[in-house]
Amino acid sequence: MKNRIDYCLDKIKSENRPALVPYLTVGYPHVSMSEGLATAILANGADMLELGIPFSDPLADGPTIQMTSFRALENGTNVQTAIDMVTALRSTDIESPLIFMGYFNPFLQYGISRFLRVASDAGLDGLIVPDLPPEEAKYVATESRNVGIHLIPLLAPTSTDERIEAACAEAGGFIYCVSLTGVTGARSRLSTGVEILVERIRKFTNLPVLVGFGVSSKEDIGRIGQFADGAVVGSALLDAISK
Repeated sequence: MKNRIDYCLDKIKSENRPALVPYLTVGYPHVSMSEGLATAILANGADMLELGIPFSDPLADGPTIQMTSFRALENGTNVQTAIDMVTALRSTDIESPLIFMGYFNPFLQYGISRFLRVASDAGLDGLIVPDLPPEEAKYVATESRNVGIHLIPLLAPTSTDERIEAACAEAGGFIYCVSLTGVTGARSRLSTGVEILVERIRKFTNLPVLVGFGVSSKEDIGRIGQFADGAVVGSALLDAISK
């Protein structure tokens, strides 16, 4: 079933350009301010928005996103805060795709089926879970599809072909290609292995492939657009917000 993500990426492909997907941590610097930032970003060129749900043990995140997560937790941010933010954003924007990125445990505590149902009702389109256990992927993907939310896998240069094939089989919307091995964070240059990873992924799916982790400049986005369908910009944006 298509949702806003598919229609958005179809349109961008017809325009022959890469998608721009900023990442914000919900609740940073403050809950109300993060909502205002999200509204402004969507109104000023972002194609989609990735909303990070803070977690106390963010294994895949570098110093910038860890800092914003800890600050957001201090502000009382949780899964319900993020859902409420989607509801608020949908009051003025019914077209822009909204995606959650968060670790598995908070969703598990909320209740997977309940979370997906409530988030879908609020207007969520996609879900990325960096530490989703492989044995849970099929269940979460099925429950997500049932409510019109795409489960978007994270694939890294270290992913085996078996892992890539299994993830693509359950995926919707797009594939999130991690440009490097390690944690998130702005880098001075992109990893040279990312193009090879995108080629490997395309053997198993026709879904668009977006690149994230280490994307820090307009030049990076331009380069990514030569071999992938879009770029996710997180740490570089949050660094700018923090200044």
